[in-house]
Amino acid sequence: MAVTVKQLHPLFVGEIQNVDLSQPMDDAAFAEIQDAIDTNAVLIFHGPTLDEDAQATFAERFGPLYADNRLLKTGLKDRIGPKLVDISNLNENNEKMDRNDRRRMFGLANQLWHTDASFKKVTAKYSLLHAHTVVPEGGETQFADMRAAYDALPQKMKDRIEGMVAEHCIATSRAQLGFTEFSDAERAALPPVQHDLVRVHPVTGRKALYLASHASHIVGMPLPEGRMLIRDLMEHATQPQFVHTHTWQVGDLVIWDNRCTMHRARPYDLDAYRRDMRRATVMDPDYMEGAVQKTA
Repeated sequence: MAVTVKQLHPLFVGEIQNVDLSQPMDDAAFAEIQDAIDTNAVLIFHGPTLDEDAQATFAERFGPLYADNRLLKTGLKDRIGPKLVDISNLNENNEKMDRNDRRRMFGLANQLWHTDASFKKVTAKYSLLHAHTVVPEGGETQFADMRAAYDALPQKMKDRIEGMVAEHCIATSRAQLGFTEFSDAERAALPPVQHDLVRVHPVTGRKALYLASHASHIVGMPLPEGRMLIRDLMEHATQPQFVHTHTWQVGDLVIWDNRCTMHRARPYDLDAYRRDMRRATVMDPDYMEGAVQKTA
């Protein structure tokens, strides 16, 4: 059976209408899904909730997952298994986190526009976020098409930014919200890295802006000038015509291509509602052409 894709935005985002991820998928159907993600950059599946093994197994068909998903390492216990990232407001006892929980404060930065794992030497290819419990209001996820944003830049700006390199660090995004409480071990585990500001998609050949709230500055440019350029590009890329908002339902699984999108979570009442979301993150070890991929 052919995979059916419904376009949800004029530029990107496809809804897969006839695939149940809880059932076995043959290679032909998976190849169609791969083609659809290359074209649409974001794919939305509706269906039953998947257990951790099923979500990880599906994600691993796209490539290897990160082995270490815990960014905060000091004095914390895990609620879910090591292959997935816990994107929830729940602690290891499955209770809503206290306001002073480091994980809750750290996670607020997900509401900033970002690209998953841009702060790592080996960046992320795909993210697969799956909804177990959703909230009645708020909590949406917004996506920005960084290919279309690049295409819409004036040629003068395209020429200006070609070959530029930005430095990314997890501490940069968290510091914007006042979170600076990293241990020495946590800082050592995630040193700053450098990545090209414009990346070429290895399948489609389309250029895309590679930006994030993790981006600190432009290498070789005066700090204020580089930061203003990053801010201007992010404001350009997140104009309404480049953005799609997804409202979650239980069982939804959304895949996005981190090489050509940004995203952000929208706020919700963390004290009133439980929200249980789990993400598998696919590494992109083979994407090296044109990438700096080095520590500062």
